[in-house]
Amino acid sequence: MTVWQDLIGQQRAVAVLSAAAEAAAVLVARRDEAPDGGSQGEAAGPAQHDPTAAMTHAWLLTGPPGSGRSNAARAFAAALQCRQSPPGCGVCNACRTTLVSSHPDVTVVATEHVYLRVEDVRPLVQLAQQAPASGRWRVIVIEDADRLGDTAGNVLLKAIEEPPPRTVWLLCAPSPDDVPVTIRSRCRAVGLRMPPPDDVAALLVRRHGVDPAIAAYAARAAGSHVGIARRLATSADARSLRREILRLPTRLGSVAAAVTAAGDLVETSAEEAKAVTAERDAAEREELLHSMGVEPGANPPPALRAQLRVLTENQRRRATRAQRDALDRALLDLASFYRDVLLLQLGAPVGLTNEDLRSDLESVAAGSPPEATLHRLEAIGLARARIGANIQPLLAVEALMVTLRSGLADRSAAPR
Repeated sequence: MTVWQDLIGQQRAVAVLSAAAEAAAVLVARRDEAPDGGSQGEAAGPAQHDPTAAMTHAWLLTGPPGSGRSNAARAFAAALQCRQSPPGCGVCNACRTTLVSSHPDVTVVATEHVYLRVEDVRPLVQLAQQAPASGRWRVIVIEDADRLGDTAGNVLLKAIEEPPPRTVWLLCAPSPDDVPVTIRSRCRAVGLRMPPPDDVAALLVRRHGVDPAIAAYAARAAGSHVGIARRLATSADARSLRREILRLPTRLGSVAAAVTAAGDLVETSAEEAKAVTAERDAAEREELLHSMGVEPGANPPPALRAQLRVLTENQRRRATRAQRDALDRALLDLASFYRDVLLLQLGAPVGLTNEDLRSDLESVAAGSPPEATLHRLEAIGLARARIGANIQPLLAVEALMVTLRSGLADRSAAPR
C-alpha cells in the first residue's frame, strides 16, 4: 500500500513524482545538516548530477477531467511529508493525514466559484511565507489553477517567483494552456492521461465494493473519468438521469421539441445542482447565525445582515458553478452518444460507450450521414465553450438542440 496506488494508468507521472519526493527527502536532510539551513536555490536549480535535481518548488499537474490531477497532487504532497524510505508509504501519520486533508502543513484549495478571486489567493501567498509547523514542507495545492483570473494570477505569480526555502506549490489544470504563461513557465509540468476503463472498474470494486458489472458499466459510461464513474456506480439516481439525457437525441422531431428538450435539460441540471448545494447552504446559514448568538427562527439584527449578504452571495456563486458543472456533465454524455453514432456510421472496430442503447444509436446513425454527426459533436463543444464564457445556459442549449436536430453546424456567436 502506497500513496500512489489509486493513480491508475499513470505510471509515467508516478515515476516523475516519486523521484521528486525522494530528491526532496535528500534536500531536506542536507538543509537540516547545514548550519544556515540551506537555500532555496538548491531546490530551484541544482546541478544535473545532484540527486536533488528532480525536485523543484512549483509543479503544474495537467490532464483531462477525470485523469486524477487532484489525487496525484495529494499523493505527491503526502510523499513530500513522508519520512519513510522510499517516501510515500501510505500508512504513516504524515501520509494518512495528508490524504484525508488534515495535515497542518498541506493546504488544498478547490474553488466553488466560477473563478479564483484575489481574496482566495492572497491568504495562500501569506501562508506560503510560513515555515512548516511539523512537516517537511509547506505544500499548497490549487486544484483549479485554470480558474485563476488575471489579477489573482499576478498575485500568485509573485509568490511563485520568490519561494521560501520549504514551500512547494502544486497547481492542477486540464492543460498547460489553461494557466497564464507567466505562471506555467515557472513550474515543472507533469501530464496525466485517462486511465483504461478496466482499471477504473477494478478501482471501484476494490475501493467502494461496487458490483463488477455495474463498475464496468460506470467506467465505460464515464469515459474513464474516475469521479463520474464513482458517482454512476454508487447512485441509481445518477444512472437514471444519464439515461434520460441520452434519450434526448430521439426526441428532437421538430424545432419546438428541440426547444422543449433544451428547457428540460437546463432545468434538470439546475435541480441536480440545487440538490447538491441546498442542504449545505442551509447548514452554513444556521451555523453563521448560531455563531452570532441568533436563536433559531429569530430575525437577525441589522448589524449582522452584512455577513448574511456575503454568505448569500458566496452561495449564489457556488450554485452557479454547480449548475454549470452539472450541465457540462450532461453535454459530455450527449457527446458520448454522438461519438458512438459516428463509430457505427464509419464501421470502426471500437467498442461503444453506450452499448446498452445500441438500438437508439443505430436509428440515429441511419438517419443522417457522418458529416452531420461531426457537425453535432462540434456543436456540443461550442455549447460548452459558450456556457464557459458566461452566455446564458438556456440560450446556448436551445441553439445546441436546434443544431442537433438539423445536423447543421451553428458557428455564430462563438466565444473568442
